[in-house]
Amino acid sequence: MHEEKNKNLLLHICCAPDGTVPVHDLKIQGWNVRGFFYGNNIHPESEYLKRLSAIKILAEKNDIDIITPKYNPDEWLNKIKISGLESEPEGGRRCEKCFNLQFEAVAQQAINLNFKYFCTTLTISPHKNVNLILSIGDEISQKYNLNWLGVIWRKNNGFLRSIKFSKEFNLYRQNYCGCVYSIRD
Repeated sequence: MHEEKNKNLLLHICCAPDGTVPVHDLKIQGWNVRGFFYGNNIHPESEYLKRLSAIKILAEKNDIDIITPKYNPDEWLNKIKISGLESEPEGGRRCEKCFNLQFEAVAQQAINLNFKYFCTTLTISPHKNVNLILSIGDEISQKYNLNWLGVIWRKNNGFLRSIKFSKEFNLYRQNYCGCVYSIRD
């Protein structure tokens, strides 16, 4: 997957269950993985805290550091409202905007850390538009002159493996994507 061993990679982790397989596999491949949990899109705060707690368990079980920016849901909500995307259905243009916001934050953090590579766990979900995610990752990597690892984690039973790891680690598994609008849908 990469030429040199021990390259630093910032992994966008949307939730702990989705992070299980990517963290495991990337470490086996020789990457120095550091996690990034955005979280501003998650509502309500009690849900954010459940997911953050699970992220910490994931980090401990896999011996990785996780960066967790200050929780600021108003910033995310305002950007969605300014874009006029509140009424969009789940999987629509609002999700595209959300992925963009998350990847922008990851890319900026990667630059701050002097990491050249970034990746996301979002492609493990059978409910997400993989082509859209890969396209946004490519776009953001070009914008910031970073290397994007566009891995489709749900391939080769990735989603089933994530369920197994989640049970093994006793991770909280949510029943909606995260935002206030996905609760509605």
